[in-house]
Amino acid sequence: MLLEGLYEIREFEYMEPNIRATIKLNKEHRIFEGHFPGHPVLPGVCVIQIIKELTEKSLEKKLMLSVASNVKFMSVINPEKNDVVQFEIQLAQDEGDVKIKNTVRFEETLALKLNATFKIIG
Repeated sequence: MLLEGLYEIREFEYMEPNIRATIKLNKEHRIFEGHFPGHPVLPGVCVIQIIKELTEKSLEKKLMLSVASNVKFMSVINPEKNDVVQFEIQLAQDEGDVKIKNTVRFEETLALKLNATFKIIG
């Protein structure tokens, strides 16, 4: 985990080609002190990192983001109001690459849609 203590996995299911995971954010994590003071928001780059980590956990392989397309941030994730976040990821592997389609939600709110390609590096 790149940002130790940012979140914990509450539920995790991998049934190829789908990943479903629920995480709980640590609203006391130091990242929220600077992003943004008094109005904490989970940084978009952290959401993408969590997607990468959940995909690595599923495949038991190290990955590196190579292409991010169709990135649509629909709503901010405030850890004080919405600390439980759901991830749905569809995987497709192709010659050293892993292509994903992902949605991120809290409650009934869509927060992110992302298509991405990760290179397998280990």
